[in-house]
Amino acid sequence: MNNPNIRDVRRDPARTSGVPRAVAGRRARRSGVALSIATVGALILGLFLGAPAAYADDYPSWDDVQAAKANEAATASEVSRIQGLIAGLTQNVADTKAAAEAAGNEYFAAQQAVDAQARRLADLQSQAETQKKAADDAAAKAGQIAAQLSRDGGDTTALQLFFSKSTANKDELLHRLGQMDRVLSGTQAIYDKALTAKNTAQALTDQATAAKTERDRLATIAEDKMQKAQAAADAAAKALADQQANLGQLQAQLAALQDTTAKTVAGYQAGEAARAAAEAARQAQLAAERQAAIDAAKNNGGGGGGGGGGSSGGAWVRPFGGYQSSGYGWRVPDCSSWGCSSSFHAGVDLADGSCGSPIYAAHSGTVVYAGWNGGYGNYIKIDNSDGSGLATGYGHILDGGFNVWSGQWVNAGDVIAFAGNTGGSFGCHLHFEVYQWGSTINPIDFMQNQGVYMG
Repeated sequence: MNNPNIRDVRRDPARTSGVPRAVAGRRARRSGVALSIATVGALILGLFLGAPAAYADDYPSWDDVQAAKANEAATASEVSRIQGLIAGLTQNVADTKAAAEAAGNEYFAAQQAVDAQARRLADLQSQAETQKKAADDAAAKAGQIAAQLSRDGGDTTALQLFFSKSTANKDELLHRLGQMDRVLSGTQAIYDKALTAKNTAQALTDQATAAKTERDRLATIAEDKMQKAQAAADAAAKALADQQANLGQLQAQLAALQDTTAKTVAGYQAGEAARAAAEAARQAQLAAERQAAIDAAKNNGGGGGGGGGGSSGGAWVRPFGGYQSSGYGWRVPDCSSWGCSSSFHAGVDLADGSCGSPIYAAHSGTVVYAGWNGGYGNYIKIDNSDGSGLATGYGHILDGGFNVWSGQWVNAGDVIAFAGNTGGSFGCHLHFEVYQWGSTINPIDFMQNQGVYMG
């Protein structure tokens, strides 16, 4: 049964976390390969099996640990150094994650300001058009009356109109004179109405011009905030990758140094290698299961209820399966202990009842953002512009669920992420947006015009 309560909610960003999936630095990004958790596990295993070290030069080697164990003072010194390195890794992850969330929250607030100003601009433009039409209609009506009077001889026409028939008495004459006066007064009222509507239309147009300037200013700020948030997200991802690549070995080395039994360093190495291999196998199995889910979703076809499906050229595809749990536009906020949904919903929510389902690129383009974005949680934005100013946004992505990175080109139907419940959300779903020239538009109508049904 469809659950209409799976929708977005504004809540304290501190209650949720959202740092992009770890990647093995810029080298992996340049090669076009995103590093999965399983790959990180394999990297750790490689360290134990003698692969080239991928950690900083000041990290201890197992030879350092073996040498330190031969001397009590050296052991204490090495223990202290490794404890400091572990603490530094942990603190760096926490600091960069907090910085990424703070920058993402600023980006979110800046974009919300752009959208609010864009709605104000659209409202002013609509009002101005309404008043302009009223002015044109009134002016045309008054002009028709004036033209008729002019053709028939001006005031003489009015006299002919009211005195064309003989009057029985003075009361009848006065009555007709009164009617003539009302006709002339009505004509003046029409002119006055036209003038008022014209002035109002001009005032609204001036306000709209100012609103457009302000919207463009806010859009520039939002763009800057997005770039800073992306840099912070990249730093957080790097810190997490460094921790995942080195923490296990450091902890094993520390345990070896602090051990007072007959265990040898080689024994610790073997034990850690076995655990790393088991974790790598587990992650590989999870990756295989996830890929199977992706393949099954793709086999359901794109453009309809299934979502996704390979595409090329200028085609658009459905970004997610499931049903529409919340549409675009003004709505009554829905509240829970976590907070309340927004009054204006700038996208469409699509839900299939579970976390981890694949999210597809609705159209080809360049990923311009992949990171935390305030109430949207983990978020991706793709520039789909071919001169039309179009972009798409994908919110509430699963923690660790990024499958692309900023700067990457994607094709329509590519799996870019996996659905989650991060940010302001009532349940696992995808919040999907379409932007045009920096402001959100109705994605349901837009996608339907591309032949993609979002119901």
